[in-house]
Amino acid sequence: MTNLDTTDLDQYMGVPMEPGELKEPVTVNDIRRWVQGMHYPNPLHYDEDWAAAGRFGRIVAPQSFTVACDTSHGCSPAQVGRIPNSHLIFGGDEWWFFGPRVEPGDRLVCHRMPFDYKVSDTKFAGPTCFQRGDTLYINQAGERVAQQRSTSIRYEVRQAHEKKLFDEPKEPEWTDERLLELEDIKSGFIAQIQDLRHDKRVFGSIEPGQELATNVLGPHNLASFTTEWRAYPMTTWGATLKGPTTVRAEALGYTKEMSGFEGDRKMERVNPELTDGAYYGPSRGHLQPRWAQHVGMARGYGYGASMGAWILDYVAAWGGEWAFITHSVAQYRHPAFTGDATFVRGRVTDTRVERRRRHIATVAVELTNQDEMVMAKGTVEVELPAD
Repeated sequence: MTNLDTTDLDQYMGVPMEPGELKEPVTVNDIRRWVQGMHYPNPLHYDEDWAAAGRFGRIVAPQSFTVACDTSHGCSPAQVGRIPNSHLIFGGDEWWFFGPRVEPGDRLVCHRMPFDYKVSDTKFAGPTCFQRGDTLYINQAGERVAQQRSTSIRYEVRQAHEKKLFDEPKEPEWTDERLLELEDIKSGFIAQIQDLRHDKRVFGSIEPGQELATNVLGPHNLASFTTEWRAYPMTTWGATLKGPTTVRAEALGYTKEMSGFEGDRKMERVNPELTDGAYYGPSRGHLQPRWAQHVGMARGYGYGASMGAWILDYVAAWGGEWAFITHSVAQYRHPAFTGDATFVRGRVTDTRVERRRRHIATVAVELTNQDEMVMAKGTVEVELPAD
């Protein structure tokens, strides 16, 4: 295994970073835009009449929305330090949720700290750095909403080019019949939400081995990935009170072509398009096939933070509005490329009663594409009402 220069990283581990914060409080339309971008058709989060008849009496954010309150979707503390000639993709997220729901009017401050890293040999890019960092979300009342531990995958672009693991530039073809099959699967997932309505999914009604309704997202395209990107308020010009980072991408070792001014507050006042990841900088590979191939991807690809949201939303839809996700951990193994569909399947693997009579179900979730390639695996723990 050739060396990957990570000597600059050690000085940052365990050192708190500057907090991140958006300028504006959470709005109802922020929440609506989020569930639209994440393809999550739960009326609790966008239909005021449906929400008024439910537990909360108004629209509230899904737990997955927490990441949208950050200015870097959890990435900043997982990409500190310089790795020359490198790029980054998301490798996974672990979440702990503490109780307060995110509601319209909330303002969150995100406290960040790099956690650790290790270097392993991978089929994708040879020597690869798996770096982790923590983001703690605190609301205006000083309450802990959640803690996120993100994993970034940092690698040499040259190595990814040579190995060509994701060398599939042609998108799969979908017949009208296959597309109708996807609609049928999606309808079954929606029916699970509509049938439960505002009722409780009580702990006694479930048991290990129970299958959740399958969901499907896609086929993905550049428009759907753009909708995801724009669902993050941080992507709006002038939206951040404190930027995602205090250093430029080139200082982190990004290649010249993928550096740019993303997140640069000074440049935002001059030419904000240069700071927009949809157009320039490290994020543009998601939405521009030329730059996706530059960093070792076959074609446009989705966002790791969104993949984590798909997992959280999937279990939340099954649990209903009286359920509360307490913990989740997920590994992202294969990108969602344009032209692919993502199938989300889940199964209850354990039930238990913890201290203070908390009734917990564990759900194993797996994401695959149309070729049965495993895209992500996760485990979600959700608290359900006892009766």
